[in-house]
Amino acid sequence: MKSHIKYIASLILIIGLYSCTANESATDEATKHVDDHDHATNEVHLSTQKFKSLRIELDTMQKHTFEGIVYTNGSLEVPPQHEATITSIFGGNVVSIEVIEGQNVKKGQTLAYLSHPNFINIQTAYLKAFHNDAYLSKQFDRQTKLSEAEIGAGKDMQKSKSEYLSNKGEMNGYAAQLKQLNLSLKYIQEGNLYDRIPVKSPIDGSIEAVDIQIGQYVEQQTTMFKIVNTEHLHADFMVFEKDVMYVKKGQKIEFTVATSSQPLMAEIISVGKRFEESPRAVHIHAEIEEKDFNLVAGMYIKGKIYTQASEIMALPESAIITEDEKTYIFITTQTQEKRKEEFEFQMVEVKTGKQEGNWIAVDLLKPLPENAMIVQNGAYYLIAEMLKGETAHSH
Repeated sequence: MKSHIKYIASLILIIGLYSCTANESATDEATKHVDDHDHATNEVHLSTQKFKSLRIELDTMQKHTFEGIVYTNGSLEVPPQHEATITSIFGGNVVSIEVIEGQNVKKGQTLAYLSHPNFINIQTAYLKAFHNDAYLSKQFDRQTKLSEAEIGAGKDMQKSKSEYLSNKGEMNGYAAQLKQLNLSLKYIQEGNLYDRIPVKSPIDGSIEAVDIQIGQYVEQQTTMFKIVNTEHLHADFMVFEKDVMYVKKGQKIEFTVATSSQPLMAEIISVGKRFEESPRAVHIHAEIEEKDFNLVAGMYIKGKIYTQASEIMALPESAIITEDEKTYIFITTQTQEKRKEEFEFQMVEVKTGKQEGNWIAVDLLKPLPENAMIVQNGAYYLIAEMLKGETAHSH
């Protein structure tokens, strides 16, 4: 009897173990199916009828001849050495303004006059030191000769030397200030004094701004005028990272400005060596060949850089999609027989380059299978179908 009970217990244990094993296998199989679906999230399936209705075309990657044009935009700029901000070296009152905004001026031309008692004081102090210089110079020479002949006292010679050099230093200091004020030292040495001082232009150019008024007291280093020389105007373009490799010094740029539909030409004189962070681009500086008098610094410009024509692997724009800041194409590796049943496409990440018209240069991140065919159009329809399938699965 006991042996029968042991047999039945053993049988129940075996059945229980088998049941657990079967449940685990079922769970693994279900998990496998889920994993298969997740693995296929970069795939999309179309019926032959749907494929035909979308008019999708298949072909291999082809070389396309790019005409050699890089599209760009920027602004008109003036080099810093051809712009000037005019300030007052000393504080003074504006007694006269000699120019108006937009007026062309020459280097050294007087823009305004300032007046202040301090200007008179500097001139009289210089004049006094100038006349003392002649007297103290003779005194120093006399004491030097007496000292050499051992007639005069050495301390008298030292005192005379000290007074002479001290006065010489003051005179040179006043002279430097008067030169900064654009005043003639010879005119003052003859006993004449300026009752006002001129403010002069340091460059050729045109008056961009007049920031003073008659009677205004101008503090030291206060901006009075702004001058720009538009003869040295150049075109400053921005070229995106993907196009920089095609751009170099000496290439021609055809560009337009908002004030004219007539295209202008420029030649690249330098290519920047540092990328701007936003947008990711470098500065291209170009010399304008025929400057238009209507061109103004700061104007927005857009242009085309003519580079050398080249054959590059490319695809039509409609064959490429962008998702989450990455670029993709669709391929199929099916045989003709398989396509009679349904079409299966895989999404493949690529890197894009320059674009001309409807064509975009494409770099493969890894080689495609030998029998791969690439979708030439309708990529956005395929991504829509893929997303639709993922949504349906999530429900």
